[in-house]
Amino acid sequence: MNTEILKKVLDGDFKTIARLITLIEDENPKAIEIVSQLHKYTGKAHVVGITGPPGVGKSCLISRLIGEYRQRGKTVGVIAVDPTSPFTGGAILGDRIRMCEHTLDKGVFIRSMGSRGSLGGLSRATGNAIKVLDASGKDIIIVETIGIGQTQVDIVKYAHTVVIVLMPKMGDEIQAMKTGFYEIGDIFVVNKADQEDVDKTVMLIEDMLMVEKNRLWDLGKADLGWEKPVLKTVALTGEGINQLIEKIEEHKEYLVKSGLIEKFKEEKSEAEILDALTTKLQEYVLANIKKTKEFKDLVKKTSKGELDPFSAASQLVRKILRKE
Repeated sequence: MNTEILKKVLDGDFKTIARLITLIEDENPKAIEIVSQLHKYTGKAHVVGITGPPGVGKSCLISRLIGEYRQRGKTVGVIAVDPTSPFTGGAILGDRIRMCEHTLDKGVFIRSMGSRGSLGGLSRATGNAIKVLDASGKDIIIVETIGIGQTQVDIVKYAHTVVIVLMPKMGDEIQAMKTGFYEIGDIFVVNKADQEDVDKTVMLIEDMLMVEKNRLWDLGKADLGWEKPVLKTVALTGEGINQLIEKIEEHKEYLVKSGLIEKFKEEKSEAEILDALTTKLQEYVLANIKKTKEFKDLVKKTSKGELDPFSAASQLVRKILRKE
């Protein structure tokens, strides 16, 4: 059964890809097994992260990017992450509606995913969904984050190129954003550039980038090989989309020539191994420790107020590490 699913994913079968991503979101063990088998077929797609505050036109911009990439003969996969309601668990998955003009294109796969409580701007299943689209043969994978603010920086773990989208008259919002938000960006876009104060916003971003560059220079962390551009676009008309794609391609070439792409792959692999190891160890330790008499005794003592949970956990840790 897995062999058949594997083959269909590699052939780019839409229904199979969609079902597999659903299994991934549901944390189905079968899905993890299939993704593991797909791993050796990944690493060819260029992953572009699109992030920024709500209302700046990220989805409309992505729709234009899809159209331009398709004209250039590239296949595109899109993962759009929407916030999940803390009350109902549901999500308003509106991104496919805004990109509906591409839904009949066999060279495009668009999937909306709920964040399901993840605080980093992405769904926990995002990484594996990217792998599925990569293995299916997509040339470009675009990941749109929730984009609530400076805490949503998980995109840097998955994307080769991160595009931060802003809009005119966001002076106060831009000033309020912490430096970390700027550190993750490779390309900055001021969308809705047909509005007033667009040049003022561009200058503000450029000034802040210069300040950040000097700060990193003082810390010895400045990357002088890539000059972060600030572009103007009007997603509704398509203005500036070609220039944005050219900059994405330039950044891709820079990563390859500088060797940073290999460093990115190694760091990503390390993070994935540690994440998988943490999950496995947690499952193993908890499953075994809960069976012990000591654990049950500590639960009773804690429930009676004779011991606090942290002290109980410390005793269990010492037992696991055999330090007693």
